[in-house]
Amino acid sequence: MTDHDTPLPPDELGHRLTAVYDLVGTLYRRAQRSVEQELTGGELSLGVRAVLTLLHRNGPMTVPQMGRAQAISRQFVQRMVNDAAAAGLVESVPNPAHRRSSLIRPTERGTAAITEVLGREHRLLRETGGGLTDAEVTACLRVLGELLTALDHVSDD
Repeated sequence: MTDHDTPLPPDELGHRLTAVYDLVGTLYRRAQRSVEQELTGGELSLGVRAVLTLLHRNGPMTVPQMGRAQAISRQFVQRMVNDAAAAGLVESVPNPAHRRSSLIRPTERGTAAITEVLGREHRLLRETGGGLTDAEVTACLRVLGELLTALDHVSDD
């Protein structure tokens, strides 16, 4: 076992993970600007893009389901759904499982918009440099997953 394979002592781990939080915050803000300015051509906000991505990947969902999936408040999701509906990107349909909570699904226009954005994003991300390996990306996902789990006690509302 090398030093790189030995778990870090708690104090050092805390410092190293703080550096991860700092980097993730900067990455998030730049990605947000990229989505809103470049990837969507100013057409979609980050919140509307998140709603469309969820629906694209999971099919029709209720607003509470989207909030739980994104770890954000139902009220914020509802505002994003309202914005997307006003732009003709999503529509409400009856929910056979729950009369009072409609399902939200993308319209044809919404499906076309998110398909285009995801395609642009994929083309951009596939040009990422650094010679990243599958093991490195897997390790990154594991670390971020552990950080998210450590914050499970934080309320989404």
